[in-house]
Amino acid sequence: FNMGRRRTKKVGIVGKYGTRYGSSIRKRLKQYEISQHAKYVDPFTGKENVKRLVTGIWQGKTRGSRKIAGGAYQLSTSAAVTAKDNVERLKKLQKKAE
Repeated sequence: FNMGRRRTKKVGIVGKYGTRYGSSIRKRLKQYEISQHAKYVDPFTGKENVKRLVTGIWQGKTRGSRKIAGGAYQLSTSAAVTAKDNVERLKKLQKKAE
């Protein structure tokens, strides 16, 4: 019996590629695929149920959940976080000036 045994020890999700494409590329691809298939916290409901539909489109699994535009492999990219922080900072500065 092989119950409880893993099929892949190190390679994980990229084991489907076998020995093709080189180890460095497969390691990078593993990071992308893990983040792409992970569940993320819904910014509207606070529940961890947002999954990727297609490239850049994310949706929660609860009824009536909104679609969210995000990154290709992650719900929010570092550039989007930086831009959001800058907008918030500028709004605060504008309120102080008034």
